[in-house]
Amino acid sequence: MNFQRGWRRDEPEINLIPLIDLLLVIIIFLVITTTYARFAELQINLPEAQGETAKETPAQIEVNVDLNGNYHVNGRPVAFTGVDSLREHLVEAASGQKDPIVVISADARATHQAVIHVMDAARRAGFNRVTFVTQTQPDQVP
Repeated sequence: MNFQRGWRRDEPEINLIPLIDLLLVIIIFLVITTTYARFAELQINLPEAQGETAKETPAQIEVNVDLNGNYHVNGRPVAFTGVDSLREHLVEAASGQKDPIVVISADARATHQAVIHVMDAARRAGFNRVTFVTQTQPDQVP
């Protein structure tokens, strides 16, 4: 005997409205508690210093780097074929001077890599004192 003739089985369903409400609450919580940092600008205030000029001028090797990546060591043009060739030119320019300072004067638009080549050549030559030449802008009168 079949007593369940008119009885039909209901399909199970998932009610999505509470799930959507829960997700909206989580999104609102994340939006409110998230901190947004602004990394588009990097403002650096450099320190100022005043010093006396040295009484004795130390030995210097001047290396100029122009916009096109051409090198000049003590005013002489140098063909760049690699860091080792630049190192040889630096050693030759030092000509026995004890612990010379390598002064890098690079164009403002010279590539960063060109300056790194000079620094790497100085390190390989054993010159630990490296400095950069900069220019100061005249004070602007308001």
